[in-house]
Amino acid sequence: MEETRLPPGQYVPRGLPVIHYGRVPPFKPESWDFKVFGATASGAEHAFGWEEFSGLAQTTRVADFHCVTKFSVPDLEWRGVAPAAVVAAAPPAPGVRHVMIWAEYGYSANLRWSDFTAEATLFATEMGEKPLTAEHGAPVRLVVPHLYGWKSVKWVRAIEYLLEDRRGFWEERGYHNVADPWREQRYSYQEDPGDGPP
Repeated sequence: MEETRLPPGQYVPRGLPVIHYGRVPPFKPESWDFKVFGATASGAEHAFGWEEFSGLAQTTRVADFHCVTKFSVPDLEWRGVAPAAVVAAAPPAPGVRHVMIWAEYGYSANLRWSDFTAEATLFATEMGEKPLTAEHGAPVRLVVPHLYGWKSVKWVRAIEYLLEDRRGFWEERGYHNVADPWREQRYSYQEDPGDGPP
């Protein structure tokens, strides 16, 4: 990784470290589902089974990955479903400006709508032309390359459309609400007015 591509305070490790909170959940395709709820355009919850979700249009992204623990891994290739495909199938209500991404065991991370729908953001099912492994978030992991890695939620199960921002799991525990690695937004005490909910 070129020095100019490395955010401040980051280094390039050997390999791709595995970091997550809690145990690795089992994947059972026959009972797995992916829900979209909250402020939907119809007011109803949408649910996708594994076959339906994996049948959505696929796209590939190559991007660097930046962890708040200070490592950055360059040029990871991800393949999966762009948020635009999910949004088209389950549209939000007018006024939605944020989302909460929900994962197994109640883990969550909040995102601004602009970060969720950014071109590089992806619901990844593959990494490096191979299916995601369980420890890297299989069957579905959100990848938000331009933010710190805790926003790239593993084992995603749902999207909640929000009319107002709300802090997720790590944000409630002192992590920065926005998480821009180029601005070193690691902790909530660094937040400026407007960076997060009151």
